Amino acid sequence: MTKQQYDVTGIGNAIVDVLAHASDEFVQEKGLTKGAMTLVDAEQAEHLYAAMGPGTEISGGSAGNTMAGIASLGGRGAYIGKVKNDQLGDVFRHDIRAAGLTFDTVAAEEGAPTARCLILVTPDAQRTMCTFLGACTQLGPDDVHEDLVKASQVTYMEGYLWDPPEAKKAFLKAAEIAHANGRKVSLSLSDGFCVDRHRSEFRELVDHHVDILFANETEILSLYETTDFDSAVQQVRGKCEYVALTRSEKGSVILNGDDAHHVDIERVGKVVDTTGAGDLYAAGFLYGVTNGLSPLEAGKLGALCASEIISHMGARPDQSLKDLAKARGFAL
Repeated sequence: MTKQQYDVTGIGNAIVDVLAHASDEFVQEKGLTKGAMTLVDAEQAEHLYAAMGPGTEISGGSAGNTMAGIASLGGRGAYIGKVKNDQLGDVFRHDIRAAGLTFDTVAAEEGAPTARCLILVTPDAQRTMCTFLGACTQLGPDDVHEDLVKASQVTYMEGYLWDPPEAKKAFLKAAEIAHANGRKVSLSLSDGFCVDRHRSEFRELVDHHVDILFANETEILSLYETTDFDSAVQQVRGKCEYVALTRSEKGSVILNGDDAHHVDIERVGKVVDTTGAGDLYAAGFLYGVTNGLSPLEAGKLGALCASEIISHMGARPDQSLKDLAKARGFAL
C-alpha cells in the first residue's frame, strides 16, 4: 500500500467568491431563491455582478473551503480543482497554497475563465449564491492523480461535482482508486437543489461508494423525499461508516453504526455570514476522524470550526483553527 502522506485530499469546483451585502428585496427582484445555489451562465453572472453592491473577493468553492479549514487545524491536505491561467485563477492558486495545501492541478490555457460565485448576504446572514462554473467544467478524470488519492486517508468530494459531466467521471475515478487502496471516500451533498437534480445517483453513491457522508437537514430530507427528519435518519442509518447531519441552531447528529450522537452548536456573539458553515463543519469532523478523535469529539470540533466561520464574512478561517481548538480543550 502507498505510504499515507495526507489526511484528506479534496476534489471540488475551484471558485473565487465575490461576497456582498444585499437586501431581501434585491434577492427577490433578481428572481433568486434565497438560501440556495443557482447555476448561471457568463451573461447572467455579468448582469448580477454589475447590479451588486461593493464586493469582497475571496477564494472559495465548497471542498476548497473544507480543505483550508483542515490546513488551519494543522492537517495535511491536498486539493484537486480546475482553474484557468488567468487573474482569478492566480488568486485561487495563491490562496490555497498559502493555506498550506498541495495544489498541482494543471491550469486550463483555453476555454472559459476561472469560476466565480456571486454571494448575496442578507441581513439575517443567509447567503444566496449564483455560480458561474467556468473552467470547473473542464475538470476531468485525467486531473485525478492516482498516487495522490492512494496517499490520502480520505478523499473528500462535493456534491456540486455532479453537475459537470467530466467532473462526475473524475469523482467516480477517485472513489474507485481510494477503495481499491483501502482508503475512505467522503461526500457532501452540498445543496438541497443539487440533491433534487441528482437524487437517484446520490442514493446510489451513498449506498455503495461513500464512507463518510455530510448533509444538512434540507439535503437529507430531499435525498429520501420526506419531511420528517427522524425518518430520514432511519433511512440513512447504516449506509455509511459515518453520517454527519447538521441542523443549524439545533446542532448536529452523528451516526456511526448503531450509535447516534447529538452535538450542540457553538454559540457566537453575532452571526455575520453563514457562507461555508457546512464546509468548515466538515473540516473539523474530517480532521478529527483522521487524527484519532471519536465521532462525538470530531462532531464537536466541526461545530467549533463552523462557529468561527459564521462570525465573519467569507468562508475561510480568519484565525488559526488549531489555536482556537486548543484553547477550547481539544488535544490536537
